Amino acid sequence: MDIAYPIAGFAVGALAGLTGMGGGSIMTPMLILVFGIAPTSAVGTDLLFAAATKTAGANVHAARGDVEWRVVGRLAAGSVPAALLTVWLVKHVLPRTPALEHAITATIGVMLLLSAASLLFNLAGGRFASKAAERLSASAGRALTVLLGFVLGALVSATSVGAGAVGIAVLRHLYPGMPAVRLVGSDIAHAVPLTLLAGAGHWLAGDVQPALLGLLLLGSIPGICLASCCAHYIPDTALRRALGAVLFAVATRMLML
Repeated sequence: MDIAYPIAGFAVGALAGLTGMGGGSIMTPMLILVFGIAPTSAVGTDLLFAAATKTAGANVHAARGDVEWRVVGRLAAGSVPAALLTVWLVKHVLPRTPALEHAITATIGVMLLLSAASLLFNLAGGRFASKAAERLSASAGRALTVLLGFVLGALVSATSVGAGAVGIAVLRHLYPGMPAVRLVGSDIAHAVPLTLLAGAGHWLAGDVQPALLGLLLLGSIPGICLASCCAHYIPDTALRRALGAVLFAVATRMLML
């Protein structure tokens, strides 16, 4: 057994448990850049990795009362149909060519750049965005949450990136009064059905490596459970800045492929 896979799984699981980010943003590029996995297989395997890992994390956050289920439902109302549509397009419409692999890699790179920007420059636009969100009506807030879910469903199904990195950044502004740990718990809970559905579609398309998935989960399940229990006690500002810097470096490398 290659011990590097469980170690990588533990690190990514712990990061996801603390911040809600790091699953697709870190694991998919790591599989491509470090372990040499083809982009389509990396995306498919990471989606099921995220589904299993975040199920464990969501259970811990839910047990601690850190999941806002109304927000989860609104996100799922948009993400589920978007995931079904995207998986259908990938399986039945888009040809499996080197050009598709390159397009997936480039899209992941762009998504990582956006995620890094949201982490590194959150303070610059955060006050303005939060004030704008406070002026939204309740119905507009619900509609924007559903729209966010639709965008996340398409992005995650195509690249495995976005559920945490993009979702958390936008939810912070849509729900400025919600505690950070509750935002993380809600985002993790929403990621479970989304990644499971998208991952199942990639499994049917032959884009999942079961042995690799099992090795990653050996580390990620204890990692996310441990980190989710500690999320209340660890300040996340410095961690998010460090993650932003890492994502920027990884995005630059992905776009150079």
